[in-house]
Amino acid sequence: MSANGSSDTHCRSEVRLSNNTCSQEEVSVIASAVSMTVGVFSNGLALFILVKSYTRIRIKSKAYFLLFASSLVVTDLLGHLINGSLVLFVYSSHKRWEEFDPHLIMCSIFGVCMVFFGLNPLLLGSVMAVERCIGVTRPIFHSTALASHHVKRLLGLTWLLAALVAIMPVVLQRPYKVQSSRSWCFFHMEGPKDRLDVLLPLLFSLLGLLALMLSIVCNTLTSCALLQARLCRNHRCRDTSYHIEMICQLLAIMLVSCICWGPLLIHIIMMSTRAKNKPASVSLLMVVRMATWNQILDPWVYILLRKAVLRKLFMLAHRYWYPESHYHHCWQCIMLHSSVENSRSGVGPSDLRRFPLQDTAIKSIT
Repeated sequence: MSANGSSDTHCRSEVRLSNNTCSQEEVSVIASAVSMTVGVFSNGLALFILVKSYTRIRIKSKAYFLLFASSLVVTDLLGHLINGSLVLFVYSSHKRWEEFDPHLIMCSIFGVCMVFFGLNPLLLGSVMAVERCIGVTRPIFHSTALASHHVKRLLGLTWLLAALVAIMPVVLQRPYKVQSSRSWCFFHMEGPKDRLDVLLPLLFSLLGLLALMLSIVCNTLTSCALLQARLCRNHRCRDTSYHIEMICQLLAIMLVSCICWGPLLIHIIMMSTRAKNKPASVSLLMVVRMATWNQILDPWVYILLRKAVLRKLFMLAHRYWYPESHYHHCWQCIMLHSSVENSRSGVGPSDLRRFPLQDTAIKSIT
């Protein structure tokens, strides 16, 4: 009886563990599918907005910014499509890499895509920050020395650098490895390693941290220059609204990148330099999933932090903080002042419909 009872208990525990494993895999599949769907939708919507703005823009410096931003969104969109499809295929094959990928060709492609679509947005964010810093602090040099073919060449070099870092393990015969969760491929992070196995992930992490630091420095300099320009009373310092819109977007991109990518880059450095037998304190898969949110949140920066959306939010905040009677009183004063000016200029009440409100009247409300 005792032997049969112990065997039944053992079988029940095995069934319970298998059920827990299956439920965890189902949750992971659902999370991957939802992340891919939301990422594709967000980046597609942001790309539509950026392309529409790019076709209507007449300011050269903002056109350059929109070109970089569109490239960043396209990179995030392709990253969600390719990496998400590979993850779903791995889960649909029940993570049996030995059966569907015995020569680890798909694993190498998976690792190259992970590194390329991870490093490229960080590099593009730093390039955008440098371009805006030059455009605000050295506007004459920016308008005379920086042409459209220079911007496109710089964009191509950024993609080329990320591609070189991504294919370097394959070229140096240090192929990407299936990680412990068996759902993705990355650098050789566990087990015995030589110098190249340590150098390759360190190169990836240091380039990412360098891009983040460069973005922080350039965005800080640009913000200080714009603040000084807004405080200046000269006429030439007033037209900085589109600069402020761009720097708000850059600051949001930088903040999202630091929060999402900072833990992963630091964790990779710690795993590469730690002792061989020392266990990892944080799961690598957890910080990788945190980094993937960068590609989901980036497009919402361009969707939400636009001048039209910010103006509507400002008007809502103005109506919330100020009484409605005060708002109507200001509006009546403005209309009275406008009617007095129209009567002096010989414009009758019937002609008011053809003349829109002046921008100064709208600004006095806000």
